[in-house]
Amino acid sequence: MNDMDTYHLSRFLAAQDSYSQYKTALEEIRNGRKRSHWMWFVFPQLKGLGHSYNADYYGIAGADEARAYWLHPVLRERLQEITEALLLLNGLSARQIFGEVDAMKLRSSMTLFWTATGEGLFRKVLDKYYEGKMCDRTLEMLR
Repeated sequence: MNDMDTYHLSRFLAAQDSYSQYKTALEEIRNGRKRSHWMWFVFPQLKGLGHSYNADYYGIAGADEARAYWLHPVLRERLQEITEALLLLNGLSARQIFGEVDAMKLRSSMTLFWTATGEGLFRKVLDKYYEGKMCDRTLEMLR
């Protein structure tokens, strides 16, 4: 890990690039149904919300790391692209797209990135899929 990767963001790139996982994730979102296992490294949430190895390994430590993720050129481009694809879907709930557990992870991720960056894209997802309600646990952990 070097100074340019203080938060070891390369772990996300490695996972997204492995077996074209990011391309698979984007295709699944565009088709309106998540079918494979990529949530942790495409829509990351705060460390401590989940209890699996992947939730811990890909968990984001706080607002500073979330901002660093958003400022990373490739991670930002991908998060923006897949979030925009999600917003283009109509007539489906987050639960229908992701399943119950991953719909909660999405809410946590969007709350984290909205709070850390102020980027309206994340607020739009919260408004569209969660009636504007953010993840209370994420907000508590960020305080």
